Amino acid sequence: MATRLEGKVAIITGAGSGIGREAAHLFAAEGACVMCADINSVGVSQTLEGIRKSGIATAIGSTVDVTVPEQVARMVQETVAAFGRLDILYANAGIGESCNAIDLTIEQWNRMIAVNLTSVWLSAKYALPHMIKGGGGSIINQSSSAGLMGVPAMPHYCAAKTGVIGLTRQLAIDYGPSGVRVNAICPSAIPTPLMATVWESAPRDAGSSTTIPEMEAAAASNLPLRRLGVLADCACLALFLASDESGWITGAALPLDGGLSAT
Repeated sequence: MATRLEGKVAIITGAGSGIGREAAHLFAAEGACVMCADINSVGVSQTLEGIRKSGIATAIGSTVDVTVPEQVARMVQETVAAFGRLDILYANAGIGESCNAIDLTIEQWNRMIAVNLTSVWLSAKYALPHMIKGGGGSIINQSSSAGLMGVPAMPHYCAAKTGVIGLTRQLAIDYGPSGVRVNAICPSAIPTPLMATVWESAPRDAGSSTTIPEMEAAAASNLPLRRLGVLADCACLALFLASDESGWITGAALPLDGGLSAT
């Protein structure tokens, strides 16, 4: 077992699938005690099963709606009760869909902001006191390339992910003196259940790519590295930000996009 996170305790939201599950496996393999949180209880169980099959017993799970303050507070309390401290928060839970600003409903807008932005603040709100008490920690917020640039047909998603970057920078300023680092990851296209939802709901122009594999190939062709990201790309960056190796990095919004933001 590697030891980059040995002795540390981490919460990962959205750990029931995709990037969150990959990060949970990686953090546990690197020595962390991990709380795997997700609204999908089946997904949480599957993540825990995968971790335990690798011979690691220092992972627990919780079914949590990260938009509900009481449930987020419970998630944090369960973590501290089980492991005695909290060092790392990876606020990764999120949703996505395509819609234009005219057709977007207020319900869609509020849901997107709640899941992709408000939940990031709530997670930090309840995690920070324990990190400060323990002498510091690392908060990793999942933003997106859509927080750095405009993306067609995703006004509510772009607004939420841009907000995550602003919140990240503000928290870094307020809590840096307490030893808490706060950074944001800004991925572009990484095939996940969330990305599949976005592509499935995307408007189609006549003659455009219509299947998800075709859309993935088209997206990859626009990147300098000519490939989409994989789950490990994001999980490994989260691991670096969680570890002491990134000890002088805070308030950063790090592109993870195959060169998209350079074009």
